[in-house]
Amino acid sequence: MGQILAIAGTTLGEAIRRRVLLIILMVGLAFLIIAPSLSQLTPRGQTNVLTSMTLGILKITAAILAVTLTVYLLPNEVERRTIYTILSKPVQRWQFLLGKYLGSVAALSLMIGLMAIVLIIAFALQQGSVSLTSLDPLIKAPIMLVFQMSLLAAVAMFFSTFASPVVNFFLTALVYVFGTLLNPFFESVTTKQNTVSVNFFANIAHYAFPNFSNLDIKTGAEMEQQITGSETVYMMNGVIYALVYCAILVTLAVLVFDRREL
Repeated sequence: MGQILAIAGTTLGEAIRRRVLLIILMVGLAFLIIAPSLSQLTPRGQTNVLTSMTLGILKITAAILAVTLTVYLLPNEVERRTIYTILSKPVQRWQFLLGKYLGSVAALSLMIGLMAIVLIIAFALQQGSVSLTSLDPLIKAPIMLVFQMSLLAAVAMFFSTFASPVVNFFLTALVYVFGTLLNPFFESVTTKQNTVSVNFFANIAHYAFPNFSNLDIKTGAEMEQQITGSETVYMMNGVIYALVYCAILVTLAVLVFDRREL
């Protein structure tokens, strides 16, 4: 366990030294520049639009960070040949890979948390006065976003074991878009009475690609349609869903990496 934590700590430090934290400040600045243009809306409409915009900016930026932080983890180690030094020590390949993944997740969690704080402060400054009700989705969404981006990082980690960074980037982006836009469609198909073949292929598509929409926190009417029971239960189900898929993807990555010639 000590080896894994050491590798994770090194990965976290490398991510912080890449100056990606500047992106977080740029996100907050962009928000403050765009937000005043919404002043012509009604107070309620302005709050709804600002909330949706805040969550959208947070999600897009987090997705970019998740992919860019992960696709280069293994290729950089191989290119710099530091992986040979690490693996020559009493460190197994699965420990190295797991440490890299946990380090990237820790970096993502830190950055999402900082972005959330910056955007919440910007939101509060724009609104003048805010209530706990208006801040509720801005607090819960980043929590779920950490697990969503951890899942996306697991996808990128899996592809990094056999694909180049450029190919990995497009494959991960494809899985993310497919899992966000099309997976809910295939999920709805499986609940309807269709032919056996249609349900069979819909089930394969549904389970082969993680449904990132299961980890979204929406607001207003979207939330009422999205959650039919307790919001806490919905969030817990989403967390379990993400953890299961992350475990499967990391396990597959370890199996591929163990058989790879370096």
